[in-house]
Amino acid sequence: MEIYIQQEELINLARKAGKAILKIYNDLELAGDVDYKKDDSPLTLADKASHEVIMEGLLELYPDIPIISEEGDQLNYEDRKDFEYFWLVDPLDGTKEFINRNGQFTVNIALMHKHSPVAGFIYTPVHDSLYVGIKGDCAYKVEKGERADLKVNNSTGQRIAVRSKSHASPEEEGVLEQYDVVNDISVGSSLKFCMVAEGKADIYYRHGPTMEWDTAAGQAVLESAGGKVLKGTGPEVFSYNKENLLNGSFLCLGF
Repeated sequence: MEIYIQQEELINLARKAGKAILKIYNDLELAGDVDYKKDDSPLTLADKASHEVIMEGLLELYPDIPIISEEGDQLNYEDRKDFEYFWLVDPLDGTKEFINRNGQFTVNIALMHKHSPVAGFIYTPVHDSLYVGIKGDCAYKVEKGERADLKVNNSTGQRIAVRSKSHASPEEEGVLEQYDVVNDISVGSSLKFCMVAEGKADIYYRHGPTMEWDTAAGQAVLESAGGKVLKGTGPEVFSYNKENLLNGSFLCLGF
């Protein structure tokens, strides 16, 4: 079975979810309404609103494809381990950036085939920036109505690293120093993958924990732009639909 990827409809869905987030973000009273999950991670009204928009939209577009969303009911491994295709969704990636009001949060929608992302849609509502990656087909960014293809730098030295804005780790230093990193930039959410995909950075190493829905859309965009996402420090490719949806460390390379 092969899935036809309805690009425009999925782009519109990501934007619609972004609008639902912005409606709450721009209302300071609503934006300040924050709950905490069992793992102490924050949950806002915007997370819930975006989740509802995406669930409704995906079920309408692809009624037969299952959805794993951060804010949805989590499926048992036995129920999902044999999925051929499924959606992996983070309705609001970078909730801490949302709470800190720095604009660096995203909507992440990824189409998965077995253990790999095959398409990713990342939308930044505050900046109206959209990143799309479809494996074997295209990688591009749409900003202010202008479309530009995404391609990694393929740099041979004097590289730029991108780091987490809220979750930087000292363990990252030892890995990055092996790659002639001379400068770094710091951004939140899945935008780190996008920075490597568009050549603004060359490398991103994450030591601390993430979840599969945090990384799937970013991996699709980066790999479609010619980059790699490796398990640990490589050489094995980062994979998905594990028994535990918690990710280990990973390394993103734009060369």
